Amino acid sequence: MDGFTYYNIFDTKGIEYLFIIAFLILLVPFWIIINKDKQVTKRIQQTIGVLTANILRIPRGLFYNKNHTWLFLEKSGNAKLGLDDFMTHLVGHVNIHSLKTEGDSMKKGELMAEINQDGKKLLVFSPISGEIVNVNAAIHDNPDLLNQDPYEKGWIYSVKPSNWKKETQSFYLADEAASWIKSEVERLKDFLAVSIARHSSEPTLVTLQEGGEIRQHILSELDGDIWNDFQDSFLNNSL
Repeated sequence: MDGFTYYNIFDTKGIEYLFIIAFLILLVPFWIIINKDKQVTKRIQQTIGVLTANILRIPRGLFYNKNHTWLFLEKSGNAKLGLDDFMTHLVGHVNIHSLKTEGDSMKKGELMAEINQDGKKLLVFSPISGEIVNVNAAIHDNPDLLNQDPYEKGWIYSVKPSNWKKETQSFYLADEAASWIKSEVERLKDFLAVSIARHSSEPTLVTLQEGGEIRQHILSELDGDIWNDFQDSFLNNSL
């Protein structure tokens, strides 16, 4: 038509489009390779028993407390709680003794359970206040549920919270929880270096993997003095 001039953008921009297409063709396999390497690294770490933040399960929708307990608010308004994957990867196979029964009241920070292993123990303090609605008997019959499925079948109590909003304000969620767990792994390395040097004649590097990585279930290899240190300096220091 008169008065209008048309340009074929494929004539004027053809080279640029070809470059973009070529870049995308190269980028996709590169991205796949990078992510594959991450997955392979994670599988290797799991196989050789290295404790890193990458292998720890951190489901979304849960509230994570600094003493390594978690909460999940159900549609009923009740909250399930238990030990997080960080804790279960540290202690390995343990027996748990629930100190509360159905109908009991519980305050945040109150002793609610003990985990035991060969005469060593850790105290577990409640992350929330409320009334005990249910006690998970399955973890007493099969304590391995704490390690195998800490967030589904390995919960400890179901609680009717009495002050949910206020008491969960400092908890971690989603990406914030993942970042916190990474920092906890590094804090654990520092703790082990100090505590092992204080209580054990075994060099710290023997206890850790080459490169300073932490072995899974590391606490199961260490004596009661270090468990006490872990309780006082690592867990209770986070309350």
